[in-house]
Amino acid sequence: MTFGKCLLAAVAGLATAQAWAQEFPSRPITLVVPFAPGGLADQVGRVLATQMEKTLHQPIVVTNRPGAGGAIGTAAVARAPADGHTLLISLTSHLILPEAERMQGKKPTYELAQFQPVARITYEPTVLMGAMRPEDATVDKIVARARAKPGSVSYSSTGYFANAHVGVDGFAQAAGIQLLHVPYQGGSQALMAVAGGQVDLSTGGPATAATFAKSGKVKALAILGTDRLPSMPDVPTLKELGYDSTYYVWSGLFAPAGTPPAVMAALRASVRAAANDADFKHNLERMEATLAYQDGPEFGGFLKEEGKRLHAVVGKMNAPATP
Repeated sequence: MTFGKCLLAAVAGLATAQAWAQEFPSRPITLVVPFAPGGLADQVGRVLATQMEKTLHQPIVVTNRPGAGGAIGTAAVARAPADGHTLLISLTSHLILPEAERMQGKKPTYELAQFQPVARITYEPTVLMGAMRPEDATVDKIVARARAKPGSVSYSSTGYFANAHVGVDGFAQAAGIQLLHVPYQGGSQALMAVAGGQVDLSTGGPATAATFAKSGKVKALAILGTDRLPSMPDVPTLKELGYDSTYYVWSGLFAPAGTPPAVMAALRASVRAAANDADFKHNLERMEATLAYQDGPEFGGFLKEEGKRLHAVVGKMNAPATP
């Protein structure tokens, strides 16, 4: 290609980028939450949408598309036009599901390469919770019971490879024990199973764990993070107890792969403005969610490292193969 042609191509590319920047967004944006209403992704997505509308000057319509642990709604965004008008807010399980489906002999519903990270919004450890039984008052007692009779200690989750499933299984791997996994259809059912004594363990976010613990229905046993939580200063981390296991739940915003750089820049700037907005921070605090903003490139690096760690845990898990 001659210098003249290269120059023309560069000018054409710049003109296209400027056109995208000037025209975006040209209509309302759809923000897909791949989970049922009321959960962390839904709550964070709605307050984020409200803030981003202020800088993008277009309505952002939050749409819940639950199913298959989040895979249905996620795949819908992967197939959407890469123009920034369809976005995804997802959680830690975003990294897990494709690998989990491969383990089950299935073609993944979506691939991570089909998305570009816009920003991470929240990041917090989960809490291991137990039923109110004297024989299960500590993590060490639970581990001893599980070692004495493998499979005698049960735990609930919202399904195979959901956050509680991977988080508790990671703890079991670190402790060298075998636990019985009991999946439920929703987070409230999974936690009520612990409160009602139908199962022995589960995990939840800090706000949920604190609420259940204060009610006297469950006991907060350990933090699946590197540090104790200010809201539960007396609850040790698993690492303090000698079990090298952590599990954090983050929420993040994604666009389909191939979204023009100018559009990505506009989206990143909008989230950055939201993260620095006092009202947004206050709304997250009311939800007891922890703001842990990362811009797209930094978030992308985090996802690579987090994916490696989680895939190592998932690769050791046992789940029934499905047709």
